[in-house]
Amino acid sequence: MNEAPTTGRPVELRHLRAFLAVADELNITRAAARLRLTQPAVSRTLAALERHLGVRLVDRSTHHLALTADGVAFRDKAAAAVAAFDEALDPGRLRTWPLRLGHAWSAFGPYTTPLLRAWQERHPGTPLELLRIDDRTAGLTRGEVDAALLRGPVDAPGLVAEVLFTEVRVAAVTADGPLAGRASLALADLAEGPVVLNTVSGTTTAGLWPPHARPATTVTVGNTDDWLTAIAAGRGSGVSTASTATLHPHTGVVYIPLDDAPGVPVLLARRDAPGHPALPELAALAREIVARGATH
Repeated sequence: MNEAPTTGRPVELRHLRAFLAVADELNITRAAARLRLTQPAVSRTLAALERHLGVRLVDRSTHHLALTADGVAFRDKAAAAVAAFDEALDPGRLRTWPLRLGHAWSAFGPYTTPLLRAWQERHPGTPLELLRIDDRTAGLTRGEVDAALLRGPVDAPGLVAEVLFTEVRVAAVTADGPLAGRASLALADLAEGPVVLNTVSGTTTAGLWPPHARPATTVTVGNTDDWLTAIAAGRGSGVSTASTATLHPHTGVVYIPLDDAPGVPVLLARRDAPGHPALPELAALAREIVARGATH
């Protein structure tokens, strides 16, 4: 429930820094250590900011802190305000707080290492943190990252995304199973047995198959590790993108080309708000690396 905003003491830079530390750490104790303050001091500062704004920024009802929808929206504004202040004091300094890039699996595919290396060379003052988060938007809608590399269509409200490239799909089958020796496969070949679906962060659903030829049995899991384990154990086959074969090898799984599956777009997504000031540079570098085909 929103609270009536107060008109007492104005918001100061310390309020914004405290909130940003809590938003980054999602833990009052760690935020306090980062700010070199006591835990009660950070809690009071955060509470004062919430009273002034008249909204709850942090949900404290669970064992783990989480930003509210208002908190996610305010984080971008607070970060932009702090950046403007810091840059005004030292215009030549690069932004020093980390740029957090989320992904659910396989990151930027074959372009992952070139992106990380090129960023480090060009922006050494702004660490690029690559974070795997098992969520359809890789933590973007929850405010856990500043941008995310996503696969497949994303219909979450408040996000903007651009397609960087398209990956082909491959089948993932049990290494000692009857399909492992095939040079290529069709979706119909997989539908003859159980299909393992990652329903939390994956892009494959039963809708990939025609209505008259969908798998009779599916096994659902919540992340890429469990998906691979289930296939290796012979519980079914799966469908993923080509980068999964390169970045997630498994001794119990064989990846085989799929002849009749459409490709999957790889997107760079961000919230439709000012956000981290280095986001334009990240997008430009990602486009550059894909355009030149750099994979090493």
